[in-house]
Amino acid sequence: MRTLTRLGMGAAALVVAIAGTTIPADALTVAQNKAAQTRLNKLGCTSGPVDGKIGAMTQAATTRFQSANKLAQNGSLAGTTYSRLMAASAKRCDVRAVPAGSGGGRRIVLSQSQNWLWLIDSAGRVVRQGGMVDNPTYLKPGTYTSGSKCGRAGRIKRNTDGGRLYLNNFVRFASCGIGFHQIPTYKSNGAQIHADWLLGTNSRASHGCIRVSKPMSDTIWSFTTSATKVVVVR
Repeated sequence: MRTLTRLGMGAAALVVAIAGTTIPADALTVAQNKAAQTRLNKLGCTSGPVDGKIGAMTQAATTRFQSANKLAQNGSLAGTTYSRLMAASAKRCDVRAVPAGSGGGRRIVLSQSQNWLWLIDSAGRVVRQGGMVDNPTYLKPGTYTSGSKCGRAGRIKRNTDGGRLYLNNFVRFASCGIGFHQIPTYKSNGAQIHADWLLGTNSRASHGCIRVSKPMSDTIWSFTTSATKVVVVR
């Protein structure tokens, strides 16, 4: 699930079913690529410009679609992905059901298999949801609570990695150093180390923390002013 592979169109041997005909994955036409990009954008997967070129942004959008629709996450339109994408039953990328078995009450839920998280209030309403980048080598499934750990502050508005990066809106919730924060930014110019559209994919891995967009990090910061339950599921 989390193998850090380079997102790509895959080998030519892979196939995609189109109009009942099996053709090589690399034989998709520009028109078909545009149709896929249009559909990905309509489903809230953020594919970017509809230009018929399957670049990194379209591959990331395809991965988000695959995770939302329980398909293998490889960023490729090959196999069954294209036909599932075009089907009326295709599920959106940006609005997802909270995973079953994640408990109840006010909490934050993380799904490592979906690369996705939900903020849920005490009435069971989803306050916000969105893509994330994590590293399950360090963060294991289970229930945690935000706050101070190992004598370290639970919340740090402008945390640092001790080097050239800021970890803004850092909210600690697991072990000594694992927390939520905005995608790291360079101290030198304030730029993020990668784009928001890579969130919700398996093409990046953090050093253990949960990377989110700046708007999501702002919401998490406000949501965790008191100890907050965090549920991690595969």
